[in-house]
Amino acid sequence: MNWDMGTNAPAPQPLDQLPRLASETTAERPWPVSVLSQKFHTAVEKWPSAWICGQITEINTRRAGSAYLTVRDDFEDIAISVSGWRAFAAQAAAFRQGDRVVIHGKADIWVKQTRLSFIGDEIRKIGSGGGLKEQIDELRKKLKGEGLFDADRKVPLPEFPSCIGLICAPQARAEGDVITNVNLRWPSVRFKVVHAHVQGPQCPPDIVAAIRRLDEDPDVDVIIVARGGGAFEDLIGFSDESVVRATAACVTPIVSAIGHEDDWTLIDLAADLRASTPTDAAKKVVPDVREQWQLIDNAIHRARMRIEARVEGEIRLVEGYANRPSLTRPLTMLEPHQRFLDDARRRMDIGLTRIVDDASLTVEKLHASLTALSPQSTLDRGYAVVQAAGGHVLDDPAAVSSGDPLTITLKHGPLNATVS
Repeated sequence: MNWDMGTNAPAPQPLDQLPRLASETTAERPWPVSVLSQKFHTAVEKWPSAWICGQITEINTRRAGSAYLTVRDDFEDIAISVSGWRAFAAQAAAFRQGDRVVIHGKADIWVKQTRLSFIGDEIRKIGSGGGLKEQIDELRKKLKGEGLFDADRKVPLPEFPSCIGLICAPQARAEGDVITNVNLRWPSVRFKVVHAHVQGPQCPPDIVAAIRRLDEDPDVDVIIVARGGGAFEDLIGFSDESVVRATAACVTPIVSAIGHEDDWTLIDLAADLRASTPTDAAKKVVPDVREQWQLIDNAIHRARMRIEARVEGEIRLVEGYANRPSLTRPLTMLEPHQRFLDDARRRMDIGLTRIVDDASLTVEKLHASLTALSPQSTLDRGYAVVQAAGGHVLDDPAAVSSGDPLTITLKHGPLNATVS
């Protein structure tokens, strides 16, 4: 083998100097990878055209004139990439993920990665939602009928979790995405990470065991089940009935973060919250410390404003009281009452004077009447009143006898006399 002294790598050799058959290669005379890939390509080119069947798990027809599909076997966990152009692409544009199809074409090797693919030239539909997807949909209906997806079963996430349980694959990018984004938003949080298989037959039992383990941990406030994107068949473990039931039975709030926005699994329906990606889950389980500080600052500012406004209002109220005439000139409060008393006394004086005047006038009238009718008036005119010894006024001389004493009252006084 010739070596390039500048790069310490073997120098390329002409094909006619390389072993012709695989059995002729040795450690000293190996085939370059490009030669092996080309021989694969040459061998596959000789294969005849064939019809294949399966279920579309991924399809991309966005580029005009080309179509790229992933077709999965109906029974085994095996898939193949299918591509085609022009007429095939036009036919494939009418198909969707989950359709069961038969495709005519030829096998092909992509030399750069020595990857087997299938070049299609015709595609036909033989069913929709069949195979695995149909089974998952039937399971979804069954579990929904049992109430496992009901809204009243959902548990609200804690507002400020102190410990997060994370279920993911070992050394997975999803683990780094969740932890990094959570720490950026809420640095004080702790993690308890449980690694598990996230695809393949070991996925369901691993996920169920991890959920139960974290649910039994009293320190864990919320659980995140995270996995990056993948083909439909890569995510079927998260639609396993045991996984869905374990998620629905979990007492601790649980968040599903499986795949990307367009991916869906049954665990998303049973979880208390579905996140579109692991990064999105990190944003949903913890608050942003900067936003919380801003809320606190705003609350303090509002509280200060309200306190200042209240104090200023009380000051204005006190100043208003202090400036009232009742406090600056207290006697002012008595002025209306004093005026009332003065007025009442004046009215009382006038009333009493009027009563006295009226009474005096009445007395004078009565006095004049009495004076006019008084015996004294008669005496004053020269008459006298003769009274017997018992004080009886005599009006008949026959009522007395000779020698009886008499009292004669004149104008200026009485005198005594005897009847003769």
